[in-house]
Amino acid sequence: MSENEAKKAASSWLNVAVDYGPLLVFLGAYRWNSPATPNAAGELAAIIAGTGAFMVAAIAALLVSKWRLGKVSPMLWFSTALIVGFGSMTIFFGDPTFVQLKPTIIYAVFGIVLLGGFVTGRPLLKILLEAAFEGLNDAGWLKLSRNWGVFFLMLAILNEVLRAQMTFEGWLWAKIWVFLPLTFLFTFSQIPMLMKHGLAFEDKDEVLKDEPPTGI
Repeated sequence: MSENEAKKAASSWLNVAVDYGPLLVFLGAYRWNSPATPNAAGELAAIIAGTGAFMVAAIAALLVSKWRLGKVSPMLWFSTALIVGFGSMTIFFGDPTFVQLKPTIIYAVFGIVLLGGFVTGRPLLKILLEAAFEGLNDAGWLKLSRNWGVFFLMLAILNEVLRAQMTFEGWLWAKIWVFLPLTFLFTFSQIPMLMKHGLAFEDKDEVLKDEPPTGI
């Protein structure tokens, strides 16, 4: 592996860590502070502790991205701003609804923006990912933007359904066991289409590493 390839692989995995690391911190802090005997006050305290840790981890991830990659993507700026904003409201009002709404808003906004770009013939995902997939032509970028736009809207609906039907802990675990696998499978399913539009076979693994942040 050349030095450039090694740097590219490292930055790709760092992107994944920046995107999903804060969620793992959230889950860990919540579980650490969960009461041994279920009760409303203890549950709320655990949610507040997890939310606070989530906010700190999100800001740290943004700083790491700036430090190691020299940039912060628009998606990461937007996601972090919502995490801090809705996390602060969750802590201030003592209501987990705010932090649970954050993914819905991120998914919906990204979905609408990407589909709006598709309708107007602008592959906005190419800009957001900074043309990460070498060789992919404009038609491929446009289709990828459309597909991710639809997928983001589906995630927004799914988040609302799970938020309404599950406990907070169940919803939080769903971010790991439902949203992550779905995102991986969807990303993997795009590879055949991308290869038809210029993506080199040896670059197919980069698709899984350079997927758009999912706002988890």
